[in-house]
Amino acid sequence: MRPIIACLLAYCTLLPGFAHSADLAGRSENETCTKEQSISWRGATVRLENDLFAGTDRNYTNGLAVTTVSHDLEGKLIPDCLPNPLSLYTRFLGRVDPGFWQSGEARSVSQNLVMRVGQAMYTPDDKARTDLIRDDRPYAGLLYLGLGWNQRRQPQNVGYEMLDSRELALGVIGPWSLAEESQDLVHNLRGIDRFSGWDNQLNNEPAFLLALERKFKPSSPGAVEPGFSGDIIGRYALRLGNIETSASAGFELRTGWNIPNDFGSYSIRPGGENRPPSSAAKLRTTQPDSTHAPRPGVHTFANLEAKAVLWDFSLDGNLFSNSHHVKRRPFVLQGAIGISSQWLVSGHGVRLALMRVWRTREFDEQNGHHAFGSVAISLEI
Repeated sequence: MRPIIACLLAYCTLLPGFAHSADLAGRSENETCTKEQSISWRGATVRLENDLFAGTDRNYTNGLAVTTVSHDLEGKLIPDCLPNPLSLYTRFLGRVDPGFWQSGEARSVSQNLVMRVGQAMYTPDDKARTDLIRDDRPYAGLLYLGLGWNQRRQPQNVGYEMLDSRELALGVIGPWSLAEESQDLVHNLRGIDRFSGWDNQLNNEPAFLLALERKFKPSSPGAVEPGFSGDIIGRYALRLGNIETSASAGFELRTGWNIPNDFGSYSIRPGGENRPPSSAAKLRTTQPDSTHAPRPGVHTFANLEAKAVLWDFSLDGNLFSNSHHVKRRPFVLQGAIGISSQWLVSGHGVRLALMRVWRTREFDEQNGHHAFGSVAISLEI
C-alpha cells in the first residue's frame, strides 16, 4: 500500500504535463492587468468541529479551519497578474489537470480563490493510558495550509451549473502539528482531564493532499432562490496524498426560505468553499432592492456521502516511517443533518450553520460509529 501512495505523490508532483490551455496563456504585450484580474478578498469562514457536541471524546475529536474566499475573477485568468505563489500554483494546476482551465462550451465561467488554515486531531478512546494502545486509533495531529481554485460554470442549453474545485493542502503530521498543545489548552480551560498518551503519537512528516471535486445543482441567477423552495446538490471527488487518498460521491438535499445560491454545507474538507456569485453579492446595498440581491433566509439540509479509502494517515499511520496503525476499513458512509441561516447586518452578509455528522466504522477495532458536531460562521465583507 505504501508504494502505491508514494507513486501517487510522485505523479502529482512530477507529472510533466501538457502546454497550458488558451485560458491560461501568459500576458501578451498588449494586455494589462486589470482590477478584475487581481485577487481581492470578499469574506471568511470559521468552522469548528468537535465530538464533545455528540457527548464523546475520541476518534476524530477536533477540527478547526479558518477560510478566506476571494471575489470572482471573470473571463480569462492570467497567471502573470497574480502574486508569485498564486501564479506558481495556478501553473501547477495547469500541468497536473490541464482541462481544469478550459471553459469549453460553458455559457458563463467565473473563478475564485480559497485559502484555508486548519488543524485536526485524533485520539483513542481511553485518555488515561500512557502506553501504546495497539487496538485503537493512533494519536495523530495535522496542521495544514490549503490553497484552492473554484471554477463555476453553466454549460450551454442546460438547466444546471457546476462547481469544479482544485485544492492543494501542504502541512505537517506529528508533534509539529501542535495537536497535543491545542487539546491540552482547551481541556485546561474547560476543566477536563487531559489525554495522557500523546507521547505515542505519529512521527513528524510532511503532509500533502490534492483534492479534485465537482458539484452540480439547478442554476439560479441571483444570490438566493426567492421564497420557499428546495434543491438537490450532487458531488463526486478524488483526493490524492499522504493525508488521504480516496474517491467519494454524495448528494445534499435542501429546503427552506431564500436558499443561498451556493453549493451547500459540509464538514471540514479540502475543496469547495463557495459563496453566491460576487456580482449578486454586490447588490446587497443597492436601492431599490434588486431581485438578485442577497436577503435573509433559513433552510435545513441533509447530506449523504459514500467513500472508498485507499489511505488515511489517522488510521494507516506515517507513510515515510514505521508507526502505530490499525486495520482500516475500505468503505465508509457519512451522513449529516443541519440548519443554516443568513442575514444582513449593517450591509454585511452573516451566515451561521449548525450540523450533526455521523460516520460509520473506519477501522475494524473501532467501537461502533462515530459522531461529531460542526459550527460554522461566515462574514461577507
